[in-house]
Amino acid sequence: MPPSRACPGELTAKRLQQAMNGTVKSIQFRPYWLLGAFAAAVFLLVGCKGVPVKGEREARRHLAEVAGTYRPKGLKPTLPTLTANSTLGEFLTYALLNQPKVEAAYFDWLASVERITVERSLPDPQLSFQMDVQDVVTSLMPGLMVSFPGMGKLRAAGAVAAAASQSGYFAFKAAALESAYDVKRTYYRLYFLEEKIRVNRKILGLLQELERLARSRNEVGKATLQDVLRAQIEQERLRNEILNLDDSCSPLLAQWKAALGIEPSEPTPPVPARFESTPLDVAADEWLEQALTANTRLKAMAADVHAAEAAIRLAYKARMPDTSVGFMADAKMSPVLYRPWGTVSIPLWGDKLAAQVAEAQANKRAGEARLTAGQIGLAVDVAERAFVYRETTRNLNVLEKALLPKQRQSLEVARSAYLAGQVDFLDVTETEQTLLRFNLDEVEARTQRELSLAELSLITQGMPPSGGGATGMEITSPGIRAGKNMGGSTMGGGASSGGMGSTGGTMLPGNSAPPLEKMNQGGMSR
Repeated sequence: MPPSRACPGELTAKRLQQAMNGTVKSIQFRPYWLLGAFAAAVFLLVGCKGVPVKGEREARRHLAEVAGTYRPKGLKPTLPTLTANSTLGEFLTYALLNQPKVEAAYFDWLASVERITVERSLPDPQLSFQMDVQDVVTSLMPGLMVSFPGMGKLRAAGAVAAAASQSGYFAFKAAALESAYDVKRTYYRLYFLEEKIRVNRKILGLLQELERLARSRNEVGKATLQDVLRAQIEQERLRNEILNLDDSCSPLLAQWKAALGIEPSEPTPPVPARFESTPLDVAADEWLEQALTANTRLKAMAADVHAAEAAIRLAYKARMPDTSVGFMADAKMSPVLYRPWGTVSIPLWGDKLAAQVAEAQANKRAGEARLTAGQIGLAVDVAERAFVYRETTRNLNVLEKALLPKQRQSLEVARSAYLAGQVDFLDVTETEQTLLRFNLDEVEARTQRELSLAELSLITQGMPPSGGGATGMEITSPGIRAGKNMGGSTMGGGASSGGMGSTGGTMLPGNSAPPLEKMNQGGMSR
């Protein structure tokens, strides 16, 4: 049979139905285009920036200035080449740029600056998607949601982070100054260790000469063999002390290497051949004032107080409700169903809000108390170190101008008297012992003077005192004692020299390397 032909009326109805279906589909797809355009606009805004809070621009500017020198373009700059002819300043620069402790403090500060932006920024918007499914998809609802913290909360949180970043900067500066002190401390100990060895060897030469005198007198019957044996005993004891001092150089070189931030696998750097004392550009009556003004620990405590004040303002902002708003559209409905919605938090728990404020206020008062305690402790630290500096300066002056010249003269008189048979050998060795002690006391006084001078200089520039207070520094009054210890006592060589008189503590700052006599406890005890 030939195919049936549709009548013109049926064709018109079909075309009309197809047109209506196309219209409905275009209506249904319209929300997709609208939502797609909205989502595209959101993604285009991803690179937008928020409004900086007070202190953020200053913190970033300060960070950029320091980074330009310390870590240009985020990389470690070229380190100076160290030789024996390098100045102490070049070694200090090397340590500052290479010390991992300083680098860690720097990146902690950098992280605290970046945290300001995180704290003051709005939460990220959220795209939502909801779909209802039965036999077929009955509802398809994409949407967008944005949250807004209570008024002023973000600015207050940014202020807290900005104040905390100041504390991070002062911690970085303190680490840099402490690194400089570690270098100077080890440098002075290495230098004066060589001085101690030189003094002991010089005295050893005197003992050898005394032995020759005793032998010559023994050969002619004017002295007993006991004088020769005494000289030999003291020589052996002094040689042992010199060996102990030579051996103590190894841990000091390890400290020198660590102070410069050099890894164990790398070779040990040289020590400067030229001695450089630490200049102190601040008058003695201004030490405390300068330290209180520049001390990094106090400044960090003050920054903590500012952060606590900002935290109080943030705690009061907790009473402000947070809001969230959103918008959804049902793409399956015709006409399109739009669903705006929003939420508001209710700060309902009054005791919780009061506790947040009380906590912030307590933190502020604790910070203020710590700041006051730090100022008091700093005054004690400066007084103690100033006393050590003055005491060692006086001891050094009396040794160089009075005791050492007279004791050298006394030794010459004793030797002449021994040759003339007017004194015995014991008197000569006692005089030689006293000269040795005075020489070692001079080296020790110079060591302690330079260490206290270096620490005072860096404290006035802002370094926190190591150890903190009387417990951090062993203070003794090492008067000048040249007692007669011959006849059963030891020579009292250089390894066990403390302060003046070689019996007191070394008066070194706390948290410093062990004194030389502690390194040589295996040697002869006094």
